[in-house]
Amino acid sequence: MLTIRDDRQLRSLTGVSDEVLAKLEAEFSKVYQRHQEEAYEEGLKKGTRQRKAGGGRKGVLATMEAKLCLILYYLKTYPSFDVLAEKVQLSRSNAHGQVHKLMPLLSATLAALGYLPARRFETLEDFKTVCEGINSVLIDVTERERSRPTHKAEQKDYYSGKQGYHTIKNTVMASPEKVILFLGQSFAGRHHDYAMFKQEFPAEHNWFETIKAQVDLGYQGIKTDYPDAVTDIPFKKPRKSKKNPNPHLSDEQKDYNRAVSRARIYVEHAIGGMKRFNILVQRFRNRIQGFVDDVIAICAGLWNALLA
Repeated sequence: MLTIRDDRQLRSLTGVSDEVLAKLEAEFSKVYQRHQEEAYEEGLKKGTRQRKAGGGRKGVLATMEAKLCLILYYLKTYPSFDVLAEKVQLSRSNAHGQVHKLMPLLSATLAALGYLPARRFETLEDFKTVCEGINSVLIDVTERERSRPTHKAEQKDYYSGKQGYHTIKNTVMASPEKVILFLGQSFAGRHHDYAMFKQEFPAEHNWFETIKAQVDLGYQGIKTDYPDAVTDIPFKKPRKSKKNPNPHLSDEQKDYNRAVSRARIYVEHAIGGMKRFNILVQRFRNRIQGFVDDVIAICAGLWNALLA
């Protein structure tokens, strides 16, 4: 079990403050209890349950706080399962099992508290509900390294020419207050930022007719594909050519670009807030299907919890 002496050490080991931990623990206890009751009932139906509820040897992680701190510690420091097992006095296989048991429960906790960002919008009304009371949204893409795939086709798909290694990408939409409102699905690294955006916000809907979208130069074409959208995108410096040997932006265009950058910086802060959890910073090693997408959503939810 983790030994935590003060709030500073708690933040270093779990990424959250004592106040946020208490709020999470209260809801996490309810979610965990429901999960155990459902597992017990299912075991009775299948005939595999032999003990009464609460029976058997008590585990090393005897309290809700210990369970919650284990999963937060894993997200914050991203140790190998050998290191995690040594830290909390479990076997390696048990440490692995605990992480994959508790991670969905932490996700359910964040969802119950309203901290998880939206993952997809089925209708325009869903989008407007999430953005209620907000005049503008800041959009960018976050990219993180993953282990080199075994198969050649996957190697090509995940390789990012910009970064020079294999990556996973997600679209992030934040408010000016740095709250992550929307987190797109995980795409392989070779996908372009704007192609991801068009897939998640199809052009046939007027997503940004009343809500301004502030984007960077990776979203060239947004004014053409979304003619009714209210958007702020920086001016791109013209290409050098024989007719224009010294291309440059006007002073007015430079001032506009600086204003857009000052407004958009908060989405960078939001992405940086997610990445206080080192599982999004170190090369991602886990191979279980869907886990790579689950962890970034949980980290986004934890960042929103810290802002609340």
